[in-house]
Amino acid sequence: MATVRHLFRAPRRRLPMQEVAEARLVAEFGLEGCAHARRDNKRQVLLIDYESLDAMQLEPGIIRENITTEGIAINAMPIGQRLRIGESLLEVSAVCTPCDQLEKIRPSLRREIRGRRGMLCRVLESGVVRTRDRIERVAREVALETA
Repeated sequence: MATVRHLFRAPRRRLPMQEVAEARLVAEFGLEGCAHARRDNKRQVLLIDYESLDAMQLEPGIIRENITTEGIAINAMPIGQRLRIGESLLEVSAVCTPCDQLEKIRPSLRREIRGRRGMLCRVLESGVVRTRDRIERVAREVALETA
């Protein structure tokens, strides 16, 4: 079963991430109280799986993710995949491209993490997310065209 292992928010830019037991995700904005939340932006919430962090010997939160998952291959998610996490609904919107900031954590981490940096999501439905909440894939509703 896929679950939320850790939740993080940035109280201010460039400050260490703050771990929280629960957080409110706000539709078309991001994680409430996070300095990186932006209205109408595809980069609202960053997800990465614990398994990738563990394989690279990285502590959760160090690469500034909002949600560390467990039991689901986040990096294999297609763009457009919807995820029900706690009370909220997210949509995978972009691959998170490694940036130069990763080199401050460990030399050559930017190259090492390529393809495993996580996925960025938009918040479609507001709701509270807690550690240990289930993560479920949700099928996109198919719009029917009428003639």
